[in-house]
Amino acid sequence: MMALSLLSLCAKEVVSDHSSSPHWLRWVPRELYGPLLEASFAGCRPLAVGELVQKWPERRLRVGGRRNRGQRPPSRLCVQALLLAVVRGLSDQRSALQVLDLCGLQGDEGPTVDSMGGWSLTVALCTMVVQARAGERKRLCALERDSDVKRERGQRKRVKEATGDTSNCMKGSVGVSGEADLVKEVRQTEKRRESSSMEGGGKESGTPLQVRADLFVNARSWERVCAALSAAGPLELQCRYLHVEEVSVSSIGTLLDLLPPRGLLGVDVRYSNLGVAGLAQLLPRLAAFPNLSSLCLHYCNLDLRRDQPGQEEALRDLSQGLAQLRGLRRLSLTALRLPGQLQVLLSSLSQPLEVLELPYLSLSAGDLSYLSCSRHASSLQQLDLSENRLDARSLPSVRRLLSQASSSLRHLSLSGCGLSDELLGSLLPSLGCCSSLRSLALALNPLTTAGLVKAVRTAARVASMRQLLYPNPLEDYQPGLPELPSSAQLLDWPLDESTDTDATGNLLKKVLKDCGRSDIVLTCDLLNYDKDSAE
Repeated sequence: MMALSLLSLCAKEVVSDHSSSPHWLRWVPRELYGPLLEASFAGCRPLAVGELVQKWPERRLRVGGRRNRGQRPPSRLCVQALLLAVVRGLSDQRSALQVLDLCGLQGDEGPTVDSMGGWSLTVALCTMVVQARAGERKRLCALERDSDVKRERGQRKRVKEATGDTSNCMKGSVGVSGEADLVKEVRQTEKRRESSSMEGGGKESGTPLQVRADLFVNARSWERVCAALSAAGPLELQCRYLHVEEVSVSSIGTLLDLLPPRGLLGVDVRYSNLGVAGLAQLLPRLAAFPNLSSLCLHYCNLDLRRDQPGQEEALRDLSQGLAQLRGLRRLSLTALRLPGQLQVLLSSLSQPLEVLELPYLSLSAGDLSYLSCSRHASSLQQLDLSENRLDARSLPSVRRLLSQASSSLRHLSLSGCGLSDELLGSLLPSLGCCSSLRSLALALNPLTTAGLVKAVRTAARVASMRQLLYPNPLEDYQPGLPELPSSAQLLDWPLDESTDTDATGNLLKKVLKDCGRSDIVLTCDLLNYDKDSAE
């Protein structure tokens, strides 16, 4: 740890003065490029980023992935410098780069501070790919023009020599032969250069430089993304997770047709008017991707009700489509209005799910009963039942579900489920048996301070617990709330300004301390809550 800290400090000092880079850059051993690049990102040194990436000595460069707590993403300037350096490095023989991995560099939460969000990064990447291809064509056109000029010069020389006196015949013959050899050599050089450019900027890889990233596509950027995916040039764009927003079914299908079949791991569709028929068309196309493990559908206008004509046939099509996704491990369905249909959808899956997110799904007691007895229950690592109202009829199924998932479940969200002190109290024994649980979300439930204290004590008994999202107690709200308010009422109702809003947090922290736990993060900040920080 001391050596790593010393290395980081030294790297930070080295990249801080850009004027000195000509002196040290040529002598840097390849194993120090990584620490120097990290220091350049951390210190927002775009010029240093560009120089290091342009001469990158390794075959692979990964920028992104999960960041440590408090670690900021690279700034917009640094990302732009990185992309520009990649293009410049195509013609730099000192660069060995063949794979640029930007997966996880930015998420869909948008930019923070001066960083580049996922949507902007996608546009920048696609622009880079298209411009690299255009630059390659421009260079080849320039070579062709040079060849034409040389050919014309050779022809004029031959004509001049042919009309000269006989004493120059032998000399002209030699000139014609030499010029023909020159033209032949130029053509061969052009072919070699063109072949070299198509193999990744003159490198010996034999393939274009691969750029792997998570792509965020909306209606405005769809055309540019399609152009980048279909461009054959020195850069090849590949996608790990595809996020689409407000894009039609046919346009999503076009994107899928342009993606390599083995690289795609997940698809996230949001605010797209798919409908039942559209989703039934989409699912068979997803079956072409054997490594697809995640499917998320958020607010896609699915409304399955028994009184609609053709309902049973639509459900059967959806079930058959899901059955074809043999590698699926994560399924997220948000606000799709599927009451009573969970068994039809999940029973067709060939493998048990590890992540199941069902917020705003209007789950019925029968849905929860099926889930608690399904083969998915014992494999679940993440479960989100937010905004599905629970009552006395459904609680036995929830307790059975928690019992089945007690050894595997790591993250659980019961936010906005209408849990009163009494209902939550009946769940606490089952929650206390979840031995792997690391995060628990209980926001927007009508709980009193006494109910929160009981929940915190239960969480303290779970050795793996690291984060608890709790609601503001009913005592903190202004008068006028119903006895058991909904999550929407709790969200909109103003807090009582005369009360000490920190008092609840301080009380709960004291409860944790009395239980001998200081490693659990307590928060009531719903907007900034991140369950992944508990890992």
